[in-house]
Amino acid sequence: MDYEEGDRVKVEKSGVEYEGIVMPSTTGHIIIKMVSGYNAGIEPEGATVTIVQKKSDMEASAKKAVKAEIKPKKGLPKVSILSTGGTIASKIDYRTGAVTSQFSADDILQAIPELTEIANFSGKAIYNILSENMKADYWQELSRAVVEEIKNGADGIIIAHGTDTMMYTASALSFMVDTPVPIVFVGSQRSADRPSSDNAMNAICAAKVAVSDIAEVTVVMHSESSDDKCSIHRATKVRKMHTSRRDAFRSINSEPIGYVEYSTGDITTGLSYIKRNERELTLMDSIEPKCALVKFTPGSSPDILGYFIDAGYKGIVIEGTGLGHVSTDWIPQIERATSQKIPVIVTSQCLNGRICDRVYDTGRDILKAGAIEGEDMLPEVALVKMMWTLGQIQDYDDAVDILKQDIRCEINERSLE
Repeated sequence: MDYEEGDRVKVEKSGVEYEGIVMPSTTGHIIIKMVSGYNAGIEPEGATVTIVQKKSDMEASAKKAVKAEIKPKKGLPKVSILSTGGTIASKIDYRTGAVTSQFSADDILQAIPELTEIANFSGKAIYNILSENMKADYWQELSRAVVEEIKNGADGIIIAHGTDTMMYTASALSFMVDTPVPIVFVGSQRSADRPSSDNAMNAICAAKVAVSDIAEVTVVMHSESSDDKCSIHRATKVRKMHTSRRDAFRSINSEPIGYVEYSTGDITTGLSYIKRNERELTLMDSIEPKCALVKFTPGSSPDILGYFIDAGYKGIVIEGTGLGHVSTDWIPQIERATSQKIPVIVTSQCLNGRICDRVYDTGRDILKAGAIEGEDMLPEVALVKMMWTLGQIQDYDDAVDILKQDIRCEINERSLE
């Protein structure tokens, strides 16, 4: 057969006809991506394959196609979309059959024209990566781009980001930027060519928040598995809690700031928040990348902590058990770290609830060794806060004081039932 990957074909077998783009196959079956977004695998024996359009012809047509110009509308606010990659800016790459980040911010507007009724958008690709490739220096580059857009008159910022590490980047920007306008992170669990994609609804809800008066760094994603509403999560209290569900993101130890109804665009809020123009724009983007998040497991060696101390790490966050415990074998290494002016924060693997190292003897010994109670901070947020704090402050005692304070609602004063 003379078809190849990327060609559009019709496959007829046993009286049934399938049409789609040929994808890579490792089984010998004919694999095609159908218009519905789903894949079909057809046993080639007895099948008739007709080429509808060659890949090269489709590529040539795409190059000739002229995108419709999106003209600004009078009276609408200005919103900047900064694209970093991720599934919301992804599509199937038929060279590999994998989902890859290939869309620019302008492509997002072309794909979701409803956005143009909410605001006038400008787009910029800061980088184009899947979120597992995110690095601390990328946070700095992104924070500087956000500040530049606000200085240039943006009334709100939308950041398209991969979901797997979005909570890290969102919390980093919440510490790095004092913002007078909304900064909204948005992503999707399923790529645009899937019929169950959540990208359009999430983006539209994010745009509604970007033009609202919620001048904080937030994450806006599906609130439920159905297409009813999106949650507005505070950046320092949100966590991805499922690998693939559309409502994977949850606020931990907090309710969401509010919700966006998809059908109406109405926003309802339940928590207090910083309002538009209450803060002056400030950039604090210095960061210390040599900080570690260490998960304690039963029987794990204290040499793990020793490695990070000897390797010159500047701060350590420990994800302990329950109320914030590690083996008594680990306590000398904690004391060694703090005696060398390396801050150590203890958080909990339980996620929900807060640290209290005053209940059991081990916890009291951890505190005597100089560790900082992480209160109800998420371990990932504690790590980002550590990196940011040590980037701003070199004095150990001053840094410890900041790490104990609530800076961006990452620590609740008290835990409710």
